[in-house]
Amino acid sequence: MPSGTAPRLVLATHNAGKLRELRELLRGQVPGLDVDRQVVDAAAVGAPDVVETGVTFAENALLKAHAVSQATGLPAIADDSGLAVAVLGGAPGIFSARWAGRHGDDAANLALLLAQLGDIGAEHRAAKFVCAAALVRPGPDPLEVLETGELRGSLLTEPRGTGGFGYDPILQPDGWQVSCAELTAQQKNAISHRGEAFRKLLPAIVRLLG
Repeated sequence: MPSGTAPRLVLATHNAGKLRELRELLRGQVPGLDVDRQVVDAAAVGAPDVVETGVTFAENALLKAHAVSQATGLPAIADDSGLAVAVLGGAPGIFSARWAGRHGDDAANLALLLAQLGDIGAEHRAAKFVCAAALVRPGPDPLEVLETGELRGSLLTEPRGTGGFGYDPILQPDGWQVSCAELTAQQKNAISHRGEAFRKLLPAIVRLLG
């Protein structure tokens, strides 16, 4: 692979939506960086799947970033995010992606959560998306940066919209009359928990790649 297109940053995920968000955030920020070729996901560089054994979003993000960075020799970004429902004491939390038992089954996760909250009134349906994002550089001059972001809102009683992924169809952000799945990509990136965490990481990423 020509050096001008060699990967320079790996996002520890197989989620195309997350990679797209990071690329858009970095586009035009680092002179000479071809975000579509040089900012890649774990599959593109053969990075291993990392078991999330942490008990917090921050622990899981750092765990994944360190593992992928060590495996590839590249700077790595990883995030862990989920939905925290007030009346459930912060659950599903780190178990958001496998709330119904099978990892990544969005439809089953949504159905189970809505069933659990079936008799909960609107005044008690407060919830928030939470994201922890970590940037790690390997080698003799190691780097570790951790940032967090939140998107507060309330849970709808049924899914709305076809955009986004995960719990987007049932969270209505504070100040909006639509679900996260009804926002445009630009609107979502501007207010999302992941967008906030990644934007906080941006100065460190620019310094690292610049």
